[in-house]
Amino acid sequence: MFPKAQVRRILQRVPGKRRFGIYRFLPFFFVLGGTMEWIMINIRVGQETFYDVYRRKASERQYQRRLEDE
Repeated sequence: MFPKAQVRRILQRVPGKRRFGIYRFLPFFFVLGGTMEWIMINIRVGQETFYDVYRRKASERQYQRRLEDE
């Protein structure tokens, strides 16, 4: 993929090393996480979003538990 030296060189170019240290990457990961969340909420694959599938599966599990309890 990428040589280790090349990756290290790219990481060294990110500003804020003295002041923030390793935490200088947090804004990047915060934006990445927000983007992933937005995609999971708003982008449809077929007819459903990620959360449509999650809610349906959760209700199916709850229904199965109720059937087993009776």
